[in-house]
Amino acid sequence: MKRILFVDDEQAALDGLRYRLHRMASCWSTECVASGESAIERMEREPFDVVVTDMRMPGMDGAELLEIVSNRWPQTVRIVLSGYGDLKQTIRLVPFAHQYLSKPCEPRQLEDVINRCFALQDMLNGSDLRALVGRIKKLPALPRIYSALQAMTRDENVTAAEIANLISTDTAIAARVLQIVNSAFFRLARRITNIEQAVSYLGFTAIRNVATSVEIFSQWPSTTSSHLDQEALQAHVRAVAAAASALTSKSRIGDDTMLAGLLHDIGYWVLAQECAADLNKAVELAASANLPLYEAEIQVMGASHAEVGAYLLGIWGLPYPVIEAVAHHHQPQRVVQSDFDVLAALVIAQSLAPLDDSSAFDVALPADPKVDAAYMAALKAPYSWNEAERRVAETVEKEEVQNE
Repeated sequence: MKRILFVDDEQAALDGLRYRLHRMASCWSTECVASGESAIERMEREPFDVVVTDMRMPGMDGAELLEIVSNRWPQTVRIVLSGYGDLKQTIRLVPFAHQYLSKPCEPRQLEDVINRCFALQDMLNGSDLRALVGRIKKLPALPRIYSALQAMTRDENVTAAEIANLISTDTAIAARVLQIVNSAFFRLARRITNIEQAVSYLGFTAIRNVATSVEIFSQWPSTTSSHLDQEALQAHVRAVAAAASALTSKSRIGDDTMLAGLLHDIGYWVLAQECAADLNKAVELAASANLPLYEAEIQVMGASHAEVGAYLLGIWGLPYPVIEAVAHHHQPQRVVQSDFDVLAALVIAQSLAPLDDSSAFDVALPADPKVDAAYMAALKAPYSWNEAERRVAETVEKEEVQNE
């Protein structure tokens, strides 16, 4: 049975949680404590799958508690449930809290968030892998993009579109901006997956605070995989994102598909930072055994970059269609598909983009498996495979002209 620890210094709040969530008693084992110190003592006796804490408490506040939990029990999903917040506090929480929910929180919303976290834990089998992702406090940004963003946010004449275009060239920065804007602190009517909308909503001051936060971003570690070229990886991601956007331009799934393309390989940001040696082993196995790299990763680590990336985005609360696409972009057959959706568009984009995952590594690797016209026809796509090829080729040509 899954175990949840609620932490709040107000007894009435704890009593309310017990009452509102009593119908989940057959699925969850829940405990309540009134302070951060008591939470640490309780977790020392027995681990919990999820911790939900208030922010403002006497003594140890929620951010301090979650920092300790992230260091000692990184496999535990960490959620803040608080009625108080500002942007500085939200940014302070980013390294330690996976999600931020506002009080008052509807029981159904809290149930959905927790159930979703449990489903993600089941997807990423093995507490070691969950701990690996749970240790992530910073993501490595490309130095040239990070520096350019810092400079751009100091320019009084810059536009939201210009900032969004720059953010879209770095997976780590884009992921963090979307995580922050979709936190419940902002009380959005719907989730934002369009980066320009996120920039406009947050405002330049907030983007500047994000861009200058050393707690959120890091440089690519010197101990990263010796085979991985970070610039080549980002070039592949941009190529897939552009192809995905071309396939779904002006459609209802356009923003989600573009975002899925931009974030589909974020698992490599995690693996390169947290287990570079294992990633090296997977690359070498793929080369020697003529295996697709994702299959070699599963053999070496128990999961591929796809599942690792989806788990990270999921516990950050990004939209489910994006998470599903990231999780299955190499193995779409694991999902029952009957419509042309975000996953289908991402898989087709990968097959038609000029670069695949293998292009990011300095070892000769087998090309990723690709889908074809039959896959697209089975999903009742709104246009033909030839039209998909034309759209992607046109986009690639435009990108090449712009980069000349």
